[in-house]
Amino acid sequence: MRSLLHWTIIIPVLAWILFFSGYINKHAVVEAVAGILLILSVMSAVHHSEIIAHKVGEPYGTIILAVAITIIEVSIIVSLMVAGGSETLTLARDTVYSATMLILNGIVGLCLFIGGLKHHEQTFSKHSVTIALVSLVSIIVFTMVVPTFTRTVEGPYYSPSQLIFVSFACLAIYGCFIFAQTIRHKEYYLISEEGNRGPVEEAAPKNPSLTVSLFFLLVSLIIVVLLAKTLSPTIEKVVLSYNLPKTLVGVIIAGIILLPEGIAAINAAWKNKLQTSLNLALGSALASIGLTIPVVAIVSHVYDMKMILGLDYTSIILLALSAFTVMLSLNTGRSNVVYGVVLLVNWMAFIYLTIQP
Repeated sequence: MRSLLHWTIIIPVLAWILFFSGYINKHAVVEAVAGILLILSVMSAVHHSEIIAHKVGEPYGTIILAVAITIIEVSIIVSLMVAGGSETLTLARDTVYSATMLILNGIVGLCLFIGGLKHHEQTFSKHSVTIALVSLVSIIVFTMVVPTFTRTVEGPYYSPSQLIFVSFACLAIYGCFIFAQTIRHKEYYLISEEGNRGPVEEAAPKNPSLTVSLFFLLVSLIIVVLLAKTLSPTIEKVVLSYNLPKTLVGVIIAGIILLPEGIAAINAAWKNKLQTSLNLALGSALASIGLTIPVVAIVSHVYDMKMILGLDYTSIILLALSAFTVMLSLNTGRSNVVYGVVLLVNWMAFIYLTIQP
């Protein structure tokens, strides 16, 4: 009985009740409550993902968490694209770009900074990081850089055939990464805090049960999508009311989606489990791009919508700086606080230049 009264079960139920009440978008106070329930429902989904992950073990646990977050991201993007039509041409690009910048600079930066402050120096498998970063850089360039320079279609677009090729490339690279993480080079992703390869054992949460977690993971994911779609006009209205660029909406959506995963990664770094933090962060970045772009490409084809993927030159430079800095920071298998500070400065530069382009 106690497991059925856990907050991760109560919160999604309350969110569903509020959603069907019909009061959202009618009162500011109700919208604020809906926003709080949305964030808590995201955390509920991640909590249930972690319970399932403990049952299946690592590295499958971090994969489940990354895919769960990506499902939320894809669902929100697709629902907003279908509802917004031509006004959401850049939504997928802005959200994926923002998520990538947040993960590479914000989440990884905070993990290295906090872990460095507490533990002075932390170790991790540089082989696992290299595999992830090589895969990530390729996907990033294919999806957000190359479209700016292609000439088949005028503007930062891909032609239908180019979009098919890029979608295939994303799935192929992500599929190979998962194969390496789970089968071929699984040992790279199980390095312990002391540097000895092997799984890090943790006690699995006792409540709620696996069956309940599977059900409420689905319940939480669906209500997050519905609430995000309902509240998106309000978020956009608030952003525009302060004369801020519309691209900031993508940053906010990415921040909401990645909040619980960021907390989980930072908490792992605090516990001297930086390998888990990097598995979460880099795996999520790969899933975010590698799975989102193919799905959004299908939606754009079905609804005959153009999708802007190419970034402007400033964004390309910031993205290149982020990828290059992360690669240099993680190429030795040892971290320190300086790397974290540099990445956090990159993140602040991204936010500032989004507000003041």
